[in-house]
Amino acid sequence: MIDLRLLRENPDAVRASQRLRGDDPGLVDQVLELDSRRRTGLTRFEELRAEQKGLGKQVAKAQGEEKQALLARAKELAEAVKAAQADADDAAAQLDEAVMRIANVVIEGVPAGGEDDYTVLRHVGTPRDLTAEYGPDFAVRDHLDLGERLAAIDTERGAKVSGARFYFLTGVGARLELALLSAAMDRAVAAGFTPMITPTLVRPEVMRGTGFLGAHADEVYRLEADDLYLVGTSEVALAGYHAEEIIDLSDGPRRYAGWSACYRREAGSHGRDTRGIIRVHQFHKVEMFSWTTLEDAEAEHERLLAFEEEMLGLVDLPYRVIDVAAGDLGSSAARKFDCEAWLPSQQRWLELTSTSNCTTFQARRLGVRERAEGGTRTVATLNGTLATTRWIVALLENHQLQDGSVRVPEGLRPYLGGLEVLSPVVA
Repeated sequence: MIDLRLLRENPDAVRASQRLRGDDPGLVDQVLELDSRRRTGLTRFEELRAEQKGLGKQVAKAQGEEKQALLARAKELAEAVKAAQADADDAAAQLDEAVMRIANVVIEGVPAGGEDDYTVLRHVGTPRDLTAEYGPDFAVRDHLDLGERLAAIDTERGAKVSGARFYFLTGVGARLELALLSAAMDRAVAAGFTPMITPTLVRPEVMRGTGFLGAHADEVYRLEADDLYLVGTSEVALAGYHAEEIIDLSDGPRRYAGWSACYRREAGSHGRDTRGIIRVHQFHKVEMFSWTTLEDAEAEHERLLAFEEEMLGLVDLPYRVIDVAAGDLGSSAARKFDCEAWLPSQQRWLELTSTSNCTTFQARRLGVRERAEGGTRTVATLNGTLATTRWIVALLENHQLQDGSVRVPEGLRPYLGGLEVLSPVVA
């Protein structure tokens, strides 16, 4: 939820943000009108209540016709007070609903436009030329071909058991995921993050508070019988962890690293990345989450990005960093950086990590504050992926060898018992 004070004092900035996102700037004027109506209604209610209280004292002292006239006025006032309160309450309810529809105000410098209008900030590493390495007749294998040869990925039985976009990670595939996530958690702990195993079912107010029940609510699984939601990222549970609390940031940011299963309906993605495990309904992830002051939020954002890049370096993947365009941001994010690894089989970049600065948007919805001079104030939240199941895709393809085996990057070898090469399984 955006700051109403900002909207009142600088509505043009919010309108500009709405335009950058491709959202309706007219919603700003609707909110301002409802805010004015609510405040006017409250003022009217308070004035009538004051008159009502004063009249009560007069009635107690009056007699005869004067008392009857005052009683008649008291009856009129009671009805007027009730009507004024109802009007103010109605305006407040409409205001709350309208404010929830305004996305976070983007940070200055975020590219305008949609999904394809990102800015590339840098490239790190050089993609392998597998044809040059192994000869013109070499056919680049994709992650599913490699995974099946290694007996690491089984999508056929995943579909048999659960349907499309489900899978089994078997043998070395399961070990590879655990190695990636364990390495990520180790690095998070070394960087000062508190490790967390988080719930994957959350209440509606937590899902709503983090901004996941807006335009993309159809991406979320809901258990109607229990009125609970399956999370698509542990960010949701970590954001709700301090809901309605005053937290102490005097010693710097509070950093958590959540390990969880994640669930996404992938609504609207029919036909996209249906082969293998690129776009699936269930996966595992280690997610960083920071609570900090608004003043330190942009610096913390750079820190989270640096942690992600360190992890990508550990597994020796060529990647690029992009500044995501405003129209491709989630409603909570004021800025987002993605790291995309090279995918040899498709000759394209594949998103492996995202890190978002949500400024005070989520914390305001969830009531998380810190003590400040003269009272309390809303804090800022940030999140970032440190490793996820999808990394297996890039790892297998980028480290494939001519015979269908896969080199284990040195940074992961300690997590795989020193294993240096993953070899095909002979049936």
